[in-house]
Amino acid sequence: MITSIKNDKVKMWKKLYKRKERMKTKTFLIEGFHLVEEALKSNWTIIEMIIQEGVEPPLLGKDIPIITVKSNVFQALSQTDTPQGVAAVVAMKQLVSTRSSAVLLIDAIQDPGNLGTIIRTADAAGFSEVILGEGTVDVFNDKAIRATQGSLFHIPIRQASLPDEIKQLQEAGFTVWASALEKAEVYTSLKPERKTALILGNEANGVQKELMSLADKCVTIPIYGKAESLNVSVAAGVLMYYLQA
Repeated sequence: MITSIKNDKVKMWKKLYKRKERMKTKTFLIEGFHLVEEALKSNWTIIEMIIQEGVEPPLLGKDIPIITVKSNVFQALSQTDTPQGVAAVVAMKQLVSTRSSAVLLIDAIQDPGNLGTIIRTADAAGFSEVILGEGTVDVFNDKAIRATQGSLFHIPIRQASLPDEIKQLQEAGFTVWASALEKAEVYTSLKPERKTALILGNEANGVQKELMSLADKCVTIPIYGKAESLNVSVAAGVLMYYLQA
């Protein structure tokens, strides 16, 4: 039983909220029953589980160390408003993509909630892979993890150079679409192909011009009201489901 927030274990866990420490240890922290259960079901390696005193741990079926902590310790560790009293340290894992369906490329999206929601939607829409370009928020950021609702454990996600990936996808027979606000074709005017890659851009600046020039098509979603644009995660959902129609 850990009773103090000054315990070395607690200090180590809290360090995992920083990207530098995550990359150094190749581990990250998840919180809540749903995320822990999704990690277990997806066969990711859980190094240790942290359970608040009085909370019943998930059914593990695996030999995983369980560390019990006092409620004040879990409160200090938690990043949520209503902690459920269960967390886990998970080893990073690289899922392998079959590229059997559409691929998503992320260009410098910086809001972790947006990234997590987009990954969750890509998983739901049956995309085969998500590729994160330079300047994109870390997928193991705690807010991004929560927004994926467990899809982090289901769909291959990796960091790579987007210009290189675009060329490789095109060589593999993929048509590359880049989302844009202007000088673009309305997405419904184009017929989706099974092998299509979609580029989504930064919340403020959109897709970089260099990537736009490499894409086969620039597509836009019509705005019928007075809003300037759609939130990138909403636009992502519209385009991804159209591609999979």
